[in-house]
Amino acid sequence: MTTFPNGFLWGAATAGHQIEGNNVNSDWWARELTMPGMELSGDACDSYHRYREDIALLADAGLTSYRFSLEWSRIEPVPGHFSKAELAHYRRMIEYCFERNITPVVTLQHFTTPQWFANDGGWLAPDASEKFQRYVKATTDILDGVQWVVTMNEPNMQAAIMTAMRRMQQSPDSQWQSPTVEGEEEKKQSHGEFLTYADPEIGRTFTAIHHAAREILRANISAKVGWTIAAGALTAVPGGEEKLLEIRYGKEDVYWEGSRGDDFVGVQAYSSQQVDANGLVPHTPYPDNTLVGTEYRPDALSMAVRHAWDITGGVPVLITENGIATADDNQRIRYTTEALQGLHQAMTDGIDVRGYLHWSLLDNFEWGHWEPTFGLIAVDRETFARTPKPSLAWLGRVAQHNELDIEVLS
Repeated sequence: MTTFPNGFLWGAATAGHQIEGNNVNSDWWARELTMPGMELSGDACDSYHRYREDIALLADAGLTSYRFSLEWSRIEPVPGHFSKAELAHYRRMIEYCFERNITPVVTLQHFTTPQWFANDGGWLAPDASEKFQRYVKATTDILDGVQWVVTMNEPNMQAAIMTAMRRMQQSPDSQWQSPTVEGEEEKKQSHGEFLTYADPEIGRTFTAIHHAAREILRANISAKVGWTIAAGALTAVPGGEEKLLEIRYGKEDVYWEGSRGDDFVGVQAYSSQQVDANGLVPHTPYPDNTLVGTEYRPDALSMAVRHAWDITGGVPVLITENGIATADDNQRIRYTTEALQGLHQAMTDGIDVRGYLHWSLLDNFEWGHWEPTFGLIAVDRETFARTPKPSLAWLGRVAQHNELDIEVLS
């Protein structure tokens, strides 16, 4: 048995746009209606109305924490106008977590923004920080008692999405490719392709916005504050060492540096990828690759945690996402078992990790695609019926015993 510390958070994560449905005021909804190659989120998992059922399934399984996001576009549908009804809705979610003895981890911005914000220039507009600060201040009215607040999810991936959108505007015939799914075009063009969004200045812009939001939260609530970062667990092949440093700094390290002074940093890792002298190397098409084309690499989690700890200078870690896109739930359990083994070893080596939140609680909308299934719970897209998978009960048992049975399913 591998034992974790008392008070260690065990849970699962979601994102509003991916599960709630009908997020009609957001920039992502507008993209789905206009961008070639995108599927529609539509009703998603109808979790806007079924959040109690989802939280109850998580709690009944034995998990102790739920990460979910507030939808800025619902709360501030037009600039400066805040919906009291939507704020009350999200407060009810928080209250239900408390009722079920679930620790909420609340993300204020998970990829989506209001359409009006995007129309005004998005994150690179001169007044983007002021707009976000205004929204953050409004959310503090409903965050009483919340212990963990994430300002924004994966700003480094948001930078990638911004670049992908610009590329599509320049190439009208191109098809949308989800940033979480490696497609044929990405495999062909990955040498240098991802360097287009590895601009450290974008990272510094996001960092300044994050720090401003952090100060507002600290002035108004008592929660721990941080943000989450997409970790590539990158490694160099011989000859790629210099290129690795270049790519990793713009893709990740400038954001890890931005976490210094935070109460925690959210590490989000799924797979690993190599870098050669030209850039990122496409994932090798092994038989056990995931539904998003990445290699089966549960060791990516410990690799990412160790790198985050090193670059941040020892900021406490919360695993805010880790999981696998697979239709084989036994593979999901194997992957998570191996990832947790590596995580525990990192903790044994002195890294301060406060919890593990699996991605995702539900099979959900994967940013333009429905096929990849990450969830501990299957969702019927016609009836919205929830069907827990064996992996949910397994992770719940790990949580209840606070220890990991290292036997891996064959």
